[in-house]
Amino acid sequence: MGSAGAENGVLAPVFPARPAVSVGPVRISDEVRASAAAHRDLGPGYDVAVAEGLVERIGEEIDRRVDARLYGQAPSQTPAPQPRRRREPLPGRLGFGTVVLALGSMGMAIGATAAVLHPGADPGGVSGGATVLIALIWIVIGVVNIAYARYRQ
Repeated sequence: MGSAGAENGVLAPVFPARPAVSVGPVRISDEVRASAAAHRDLGPGYDVAVAEGLVERIGEEIDRRVDARLYGQAPSQTPAPQPRRRREPLPGRLGFGTVVLALGSMGMAIGATAAVLHPGADPGGVSGGATVLIALIWIVIGVVNIAYARYRQ
């Protein structure tokens, strides 16, 4: 038990507040209105008591809202944001990634083939090793494209 309004020269007993039984959601604006009405009814000697009660009730409401957010309970005022859904590819259509992989790998294979066929200084014909290397390049590119196409299905 303490005293309220001691600085105003009025002593009044202040009892610790018991936890209120909730009858439903109470808005903070309703709490402020109720505290203002209590202040008018009780007079200036109870300023501190009324203010402490209001601060305690607002603090409890803030704690309730924080707990609701922390522990995954949906708050009553705002709906939780929905995660962005991924678009599913339409049947029979190639996706953007598939087209980029196919065209990019074909371009790289053509560049690698040109580098093997024309190494710079040797204007001669294609050797057996170069033919095997060119075949290997195209086989690897084909395997990568087929594996990607099967993975996406």
